[in-house]
Amino acid sequence: MGAMNDWTRYRVGRIARLLAVLAVADLILAAVLHTSPVLALVQLPITLFRALPLLFQLMFGVFFVILEFGAMFWFLSRGGTDVYFPDDIKTRFSDVWGQDSVLEKIKENIVFLEDPESIEEKGGYVPGGVLLWGPPGTGKTLMAEAVAGETGRPYVFVDPGAFQNMFMGVGILKVKSLFRKVRKLAVRYGGVIVFFDEADSLGNRGALTPGGVFGGGRMAPTTDGQWHPFPACNGLSWVSPDSASMVLRSVLTTDLSSGPEPPRRVRDRVMPMGMGGGGMGTLQALLTELSGMKKPRGFMNRVVRRMLGMRPKPPPKYRMLVMMATNMPEALDEALLRPGRIDRIYKVGYPSKPGRVRTYEGYFAKVRHELTPEQMDKLATITPYATGATIKDLVNEALITAIRDGRDVITWGDVIRAKQLKELGPPEDVEYIERERHAVAIHEACHALVAYRTRQHMEIDIATIEKGSDYLGMVASIPPEDQFTRWRSEYETDILVSLASLAGERMFFSNDSSSGVSGDLESATTVASFMEGFWGMGSTVSSYSTAKRLEVGSPGGGQGGRNKKGQDPEAEMRRALADRIEDNLNGLLGRVEEIINENRAQVLSLAHALETHKTLTGEDVVAVVERRPGPFVDGRPYADAGLIERLEDYHRGAAVAHREHSQIPLSMPEIPRPVLAAPGPGGWLVAPDPDPLNTRDHGNGSGPSGGPAAGPGPGSPGPPNGSGPAGGS
Repeated sequence: MGAMNDWTRYRVGRIARLLAVLAVADLILAAVLHTSPVLALVQLPITLFRALPLLFQLMFGVFFVILEFGAMFWFLSRGGTDVYFPDDIKTRFSDVWGQDSVLEKIKENIVFLEDPESIEEKGGYVPGGVLLWGPPGTGKTLMAEAVAGETGRPYVFVDPGAFQNMFMGVGILKVKSLFRKVRKLAVRYGGVIVFFDEADSLGNRGALTPGGVFGGGRMAPTTDGQWHPFPACNGLSWVSPDSASMVLRSVLTTDLSSGPEPPRRVRDRVMPMGMGGGGMGTLQALLTELSGMKKPRGFMNRVVRRMLGMRPKPPPKYRMLVMMATNMPEALDEALLRPGRIDRIYKVGYPSKPGRVRTYEGYFAKVRHELTPEQMDKLATITPYATGATIKDLVNEALITAIRDGRDVITWGDVIRAKQLKELGPPEDVEYIERERHAVAIHEACHALVAYRTRQHMEIDIATIEKGSDYLGMVASIPPEDQFTRWRSEYETDILVSLASLAGERMFFSNDSSSGVSGDLESATTVASFMEGFWGMGSTVSSYSTAKRLEVGSPGGGQGGRNKKGQDPEAEMRRALADRIEDNLNGLLGRVEEIINENRAQVLSLAHALETHKTLTGEDVVAVVERRPGPFVDGRPYADAGLIERLEDYHRGAAVAHREHSQIPLSMPEIPRPVLAAPGPGGWLVAPDPDPLNTRDHGNGSGPSGGPAAGPGPGSPGPPNGSGPAGGS
């Protein structure tokens, strides 16, 4: 036996087992028939032949049951994948705009897919998995289509939602069926592209969430890391591993109410009872297929050759490029992201300004328009964090606006109207009474004036007194540049803009103020609280959330020690923090009052322009303040001292009507139309019109920057629209 090789021993052993089975069967049959083993061996074929009807009946019953369940599971395992062959895909890399850096990295994977020997001959292996993560609409799916189009390989689109099934095990069958199909395509065409869209629905373990199947605990906030949209400096890389571990453990046990709200959270991965999803074997099957042992192909190779005692041929090298896309990468299982399954991870973020310009140029090239390169650059500036999907939608809405007006050429006005409609939606079909309209206009004019005078890191995008779903008016600001850090001076100006409404209403309405400032005060207080207690931008350096969590200052260091002699250190800390916040806000409120008092005429001018036009672009706001022509509003008439005096008279009448709840005794001053239109920075300027953008029909819009729906949570770097924490009523 020692002289035999492995395959010879395997064949001899199989023959010996077969002979042993025949011998046992012969002995049993001889005992049943009461004959010798030799005669029983002769009668064995006859006995088997007589038992065939019964055997056929049993086999048919078993086969029918298997067929019934097999057919049901086969039917349930169909679907979820779409195969596109090379001639079906027309997308190329030239169709992907605004993501040049990511595109260059993906092209490397194509080189390895088309010429794998260039790396395998040198001892390496071909990267077979790519994860694209980032906000929705940034072009992740388009990139995968472009890869398939450029390589001329079949493109298999996988919808992970189809893997959520009622019965356990169906998802596993779907995964195995998918990869059988993919391997066949890879062998036939020399390669294949597999794309999993919304991979987070398939790539998590579902029921393995801490706290049990039904949850039981809240998810901890996401710490800074590779998935954070704006990662912190160095990510704790400068501290020792022990210190970093201690900090991260303390963060995971932090009460969410004691610190800033994270910009994004890990989704609650709770698996409903009776539903077989990513955590019921489907993910495990996917992991196995991505990096498990590949079986030899073909029935003849796997079965017949083994029956003949021949060694099966090894499986071929399947050239598969697995691409996944998600906007929730933190929900993916770590086992899926390890090298060998997902070798490369690329962030497909918001395009930069040059990327937005290129995207606008690409979509506007498909329609007729009159936009100049300067206007295209301006449009990219006033739409920060715009994705390819939102840019395409904006161009299409501008075309619809032009067609509605009986034109087939898009103008700058059409683009502005489309932008306002998309970002804010159509205004509510309501009309203010005259004194309330004037009060809202004063409120927003104060926001706009202080924003223009103090904010250097943001510029005004839009000002409106059109009533929306959750605001009476709005002044929205946008960052003119792509910026990833925020500074104390910038947060202070945000607070100044928020407090402008309260200071303005008190100044213009005899120390009276409305409830419309509640959202502004909430925003200002929140920002000031985090400046004082968390960001080190106040009179203290320590973090309030950490001190509260670690019970710094507690006598005895715990709950039992808190109640000694009636002491409550946490309450003392809160009172001290509240006092510092109030002092800071009062000081900033005084600065706002000085600014508004020095620019009273400009506030009245802006209020009049808002009452006249309802909605102003940021350039029109600047034009009114600087008394110069704007793209839609001419601000030069507001330089007339006589007009300012009439505006003062009108305001005094409105203030009296406000106190007495009566009608304003004077009519609102009107500005005569100029004979000639003046050129503006937008390329043209129409004569002043009571509603130049036709906002009553088409709406107006911008990202909300204040009021109840205003601005970001102070713990986040800001919402995608780039709005500041001030502006709305």
